[in-house]
Amino acid sequence: MSRKYASLFVSLVVLLSLLLSACQPQTVEVVKEVEVTKQVEVVKEVQVTVAAPAEPKPFITWYQYDQGNLDPKSDEKVGNAYLRETMPKFNEAFAGKWVWENQFTPWDRMAAKLVAAVQAGAEVPDVMEVSDGNLNLYYQNGTLQDLTEWAKAQTWYSEMDASALEMCTGPDGKLYCVPMVLRPSVVYVWKDRYPNGFPKTTDDWLKEGERLKGEGKYALTFFGSTAFNGNGAGRTVYQVITSFGGSYDDGKGKLALNTPENVAAITWLREMVQQGYVPEIAFAGGFQEEQAFMDSSAGAFPTGLFGYRYLNPLTAPSGKKYEKKSADDMFDALAAGDVYLAPMPAGPGGVRGCGASLAGLGIPTGAQNVEAAHDFINWLLTPEQNPAYVLGPGAGFPVIKSVQATEQFQAPLYKQAAEAVSVSTCQPPYPTITDTTAAGKAIMNAVYKLIKTDPTADIATELQKAQDEFNQGQ
Repeated sequence: MSRKYASLFVSLVVLLSLLLSACQPQTVEVVKEVEVTKQVEVVKEVQVTVAAPAEPKPFITWYQYDQGNLDPKSDEKVGNAYLRETMPKFNEAFAGKWVWENQFTPWDRMAAKLVAAVQAGAEVPDVMEVSDGNLNLYYQNGTLQDLTEWAKAQTWYSEMDASALEMCTGPDGKLYCVPMVLRPSVVYVWKDRYPNGFPKTTDDWLKEGERLKGEGKYALTFFGSTAFNGNGAGRTVYQVITSFGGSYDDGKGKLALNTPENVAAITWLREMVQQGYVPEIAFAGGFQEEQAFMDSSAGAFPTGLFGYRYLNPLTAPSGKKYEKKSADDMFDALAAGDVYLAPMPAGPGGVRGCGASLAGLGIPTGAQNVEAAHDFINWLLTPEQNPAYVLGPGAGFPVIKSVQATEQFQAPLYKQAAEAVSVSTCQPPYPTITDTTAAGKAIMNAVYKLIKTDPTADIATELQKAQDEFNQGQ
């Protein structure tokens, strides 16, 4: 092939390749713009202020019990233990609202301390325990707040024992305390010391005293000293006085001691002492008289129902011992039949004497936390809390009827006490007297002289002297 034709051939091949390439399909990358909407969660920072828990407000009480006293020999160990167990329960029930603070105040100084504090405008408790014996003193000094309208609005009021409400009522007919427990007087008796049954009359008791004396034992022991400003005047001495139909109070705020009934009562008591039917320890003071019953050397002990708190440990005439060293000792002795409760033997007129008292709660004038006081009283009167108080420091009968019917109060102590009270004439020693401390001191000084230090002194003369001295000071 010539050079000319060869060059032409190459040109034709190149042209054909280009044409074929142009006819082939082309791949084209297409980029599509897509609009994407993205949801974005926006978190907003919020500042939250959390309030600090409310500080509970103090609620102050005065009790004769000391929650910090752990001494098992303390005379008030029952009440001390009750506070230790109950205060945390109250604080839990009212957490963040109230916190209970108890200020121990001896029972024989409480009344004077409260009156002085109110008169001076000093700090007073929000609640304090009140006995019916001090109610007139508090009333005359404007020491307690009127609780009438508040009490009537509470659910427990309709169930409250009427006699208990009466003992918390002032001369003006207003309620100055809320009853918590009734405390009648009874006689604790060792069964084996009286195999023929407990005497029904005071004359029979003299005969039994002679029999027991022959056995080297005593008919009874009692609070016969002048200790604690004559507190014994409201105990056995008053049971004897009322059994002879006597009394202390003239109904007008004065003493009426020199009466035939009172003279006869002291004559009988003096004979019991002079004949040796009462142990010497009865006059020692400091509640030592209780020892003669606890070791059963004395066959009987007239006192308040509350006595079971203190009468322990016990040794029965058989030698059997009750040594839990708590109120359970008396409950156990009663359950075993070694001890029973009896009414006071009747005097010549056939009357079985009986002292009546109560423990209640009052709100002093000037109390800073009345709302807490109301909560506290309502809480203690609930079926869940009231039995523990009555069985512990209350040491008496419940004042709420539905509580009286509960199983705890079907024990021998309560059944026998109810029977004794039902055949007795129970009445408070000082229904109208204001200064009951001075009255008790005047009475017990005279009685102690007549039965112990000067048993030949004329009874009527000494009673008249005590009566005149007290009344002139009123």
